[in-house]
Order: sequence, then structure tokens, then C-alpha cells
Amino acid sequence: MEIKQKQARLKQYLEELGSVAVAFSGGVDSAFLLKTAQDVLGSRVVAVTASSCVFPRRELDEAGQFCARHGIRHIIRETDCLGIEGFAENPPNRCYLCKRGIMEMMLETAKEQGAACVIEGSNTDDDADYRPGHRAVAELGIKSPLREAGLSKQEIRMLAGRMGLAEWDKPSSACLASRFAYGEKITAGRLAMAEQAEQLLLDMGFTQMRVRMHGTMARIEVLPQDFARFLDEAVRERIYRTLRGYGFSYVSLDLQGYRTGSMNEALQAHGGPAADGKN
Repeated sequence: MEIKQKQARLKQYLEELGSVAVAFSGGVDSAFLLKTAQDVLGSRVVAVTASSCVFPRRELDEAGQFCARHGIRHIIRETDCLGIEGFAENPPNRCYLCKRGIMEMMLETAKEQGAACVIEGSNTDDDADYRPGHRAVAELGIKSPLREAGLSKQEIRMLAGRMGLAEWDKPSSACLASRFAYGEKITAGRLAMAEQAEQLLLDMGFTQMRVRMHGTMARIEVLPQDFARFLDEAVRERIYRTLRGYGFSYVSLDLQGYRTGSMNEALQAHGGPAADGKN
């Protein structure tokens, strides 16, 4: 199916839903979905963003700016992810526990706002990974219009660019909980360390990266083409000293470079499924 046909299918699907609450993170997928929903349904659309300690502040701010720029009603709901039973212990199904709690909140908000359903921004590329969060979406009856239309990540970026959305080339992101090795306890303080470290790297121009936490060691992933700049003496020294100031005992560079789901590699090595490929 050609991309124009997929886009038409998406619009038809949204029109049939009638009114929607969009689970909005501010990334390219949910931004494209939200703007398309607004184009089709007008005022019968509301964006809902879950604000919590696992959601970087910069992402929350950008989500708000997007909605203000496009005149979309935006509701921000505080969510205590650390209060979800079992979440802080960081088991392999952590994503399921968190997604279930957040989506239940989304359903409550949709009902309050008179929306017929909740929709979220998964695409067909997500089907290639085992993701417990998708199980929560399916169990609760959350709709995934981009997957229904057969749209891939690359196609979504292309269409978002054609729509003039600034987010079309926004680097992929994921909740801060995905920075922790499974089994290591997640705390508000450690989440803040990860967010501060990644904000430093963003401010220094490393747009696609992750700071993974193994105890008090930071394992930094950047794109291989950024290795030379990262290892410049002044850059390396600034990163090391700043992260030490944030509370890290050791600061390391992952020689394989940035990739999604690297915390799942240990699970796969022991015969387990990937827990959440989008991290």
C-alpha cells in the first residue's frame, strides 16, 4: 500500500472514532497522530500527557509548546509511577506495569472530557519487538491508529515533514526508567541523575544518545560518528567532571554506540525475551 493510501486510511479510521483523547508524549509519532486527529476531528480532540519523574522535563515542556502552537486542548496529569506496585523494583515487565497505570489514567481522563476513546502512537516497526507495554494497551482497549493504517516510523517522519511539523526529525526518546539495568531499584534521585546527565549531553550537541546506569556507573551511548568529538580532551573532561558532580562514581563510553534496547541484551543473553525494544 502506498503512503498516500495509508494516510487516507488513517484519516478515515480517526473519523470513524468520532472523538479522541490522544496519549501525547511530544515525540514524532504522537505529534503526527495528534495533528492528524485535529485536522480530521477539529475540537473533538484532546491531548493528554502524563507528567512523572520518568518523563524528562524538556519533553513535557515541548509537548506543551506543540499544543499551544497548534491550538490543541492539552491536559497534563501528574502520575506517580514510583507508586505503582512493583515498578520501583524494576522487573523485566516494568514497562507493562507502568503503561497499564498510565493508560488507566488516560481512560479516566477521556471519560471526563467526553472523548469516545484513547488513542496512542505505536507504529508497525514496534511490532518487531516484544513489548509488555503493548499488552497493557491491548488489554485496556486503547486504539493504535498508526498501526491500523500500516504506517512505519520512516513513513511517519516523511508525512510529518510534509505537514511542516518541526518534530519530523526529532530523535527517538523513551522514559527514564529504561536507563536502569533490570533488577536495580529505581528512585527519584537516580532518575534525576540520568535526566541531568542526558541534558548535559544534549546541551553539548549529542542529540541521539543514552546514559545507562549500572549502579553508580554511567555507560554512555552516542552515535559512532560522534566518538571523535566525545573523546576530545576538553569535551571528555567536561562530561566526566560534571557527571561525577551528579553522583556517578565511574563514567564510561559504550564502544558499540547508541542503540535502542541495550538494557535488554542481558535478558536475551540468558534466553529471555526483549522486555521493551523502544528504550
